Amino acid sequence: MINMYEVSETNKMIEHENLDVRTITLGISLLDCIDSDLNKLNSKIYEKITKTAKDLVSVGQDIEKEFGIPIVNKRISVTPIALVGAAACRTAEDFVTVAKTLDRAAETVGVNFIGGYSALVSKSMTKSDENLIRSIPQALAETERICSSVNVGSTKTGINMDAVRLCGEIVKASAEATKERDSLGCAKLVIFCNAPDDNPFMAGAFLGVTEGDAVINVGVSGPGVVKKALEKVRGKGFEELCEMIKKTAFKVTRVGQLVAGEASQRLGIPFGIVDLSLAPTPAVGDSVAEILEEIGLERVGAPGTTAALAMLNDQVKKGGVMASSYVGGLSGAFIPVSEDQGMIDAVHAGSLTLEKLEAMTCVCSVGLDMIAIPGKTSAATISGIIADEMAIGMVNQKTTAVRLIPVIGKDVGDMAEFGGLLGYAPIMPVNEFGCDAFISRKGRIPAPIHSFKN
Repeated sequence: MINMYEVSETNKMIEHENLDVRTITLGISLLDCIDSDLNKLNSKIYEKITKTAKDLVSVGQDIEKEFGIPIVNKRISVTPIALVGAAACRTAEDFVTVAKTLDRAAETVGVNFIGGYSALVSKSMTKSDENLIRSIPQALAETERICSSVNVGSTKTGINMDAVRLCGEIVKASAEATKERDSLGCAKLVIFCNAPDDNPFMAGAFLGVTEGDAVINVGVSGPGVVKKALEKVRGKGFEELCEMIKKTAFKVTRVGQLVAGEASQRLGIPFGIVDLSLAPTPAVGDSVAEILEEIGLERVGAPGTTAALAMLNDQVKKGGVMASSYVGGLSGAFIPVSEDQGMIDAVHAGSLTLEKLEAMTCVCSVGLDMIAIPGKTSAATISGIIADEMAIGMVNQKTTAVRLIPVIGKDVGDMAEFGGLLGYAPIMPVNEFGCDAFISRKGRIPAPIHSFKN
């Protein structure tokens, strides 16, 4: 049981250290909305979402007021739309109508984002999958709340390189379609390997097909809390350092567990998981980079960065699993560039490069996240970067993702402005040697030998 003492213990963390519940995400299955008639499909989707999520925002606000815990976002995730729309959507344009329906439903119930405009194509693509993927640039350009994801690989199936090649083109097209807003569409599109079914964080959230009709997943974050706690063990050994991270992660996760339990009870919807992820924001003192520097790095990107991040990620997870029986999603540490002031400063200082970030993704909880690159970067190069990151996930049996933003009209030295939680980002240089011949090969990179565990 969670008692009021635990709630009061978090007051200081909330007031002074940027602790927040980043999101309550309501997962809604749309499988019962499937229809071969496009108009009926859209009608059913709108009705299901607005009925199921009608009290989500108000309940979240009530919990905020009663417990004094900031809940930054209220979000929805749905069944991957490539599956839901397969019977009715014959063209990419048909899928765009579904995107607009989702956006309208999200606006009606008042949520910040709705995720699940997604396709799962780790082994191959159906025509429906391909149509949805090709619709993504238009869908993201013509909606406000839609988030999209494509899973192109897994440890069990390998990497679908046809999908990787297509996704490079789609990232580039999404950038062009929203070039008047610093290619903002790409900030709402993530390419995955080993995507989890229960992730509450955008842009990668969708409701897996093994989930129930509706579920409450909560994402909680507290980089500032961890940073402040580590100040107490400066100069101490690794044992004391690890214990402090675990204890702090435990407390932060208990806040998420409390909110998840309350939201589940009040909405009458089952609780799924708590995702404890150190997800930074542009706010001062809410940075994963600053945690790593507190551990002992002069600047993120210095030698030792990958080891420090590996330790941080592991201890966060160990503390989280003691605080909740249902820790899931992506739990660990995120390293987005644009959403983390310390990461931005490290790029400016020259200590953090794209190649070092790729190395860090081997041990973090996501991947190359919210990285702005020159708008002139080719689709093939983007596909190559995606392929590299997918390989890391596939071989290491972990979730990895890519959210690259080729900012049209900008180059290294310029800044891209996204606003809100998305922040701003310096344009990072990309290796200019080509990989076109590699990316143009058709087919699939096979699953690694250690995937055979039956």
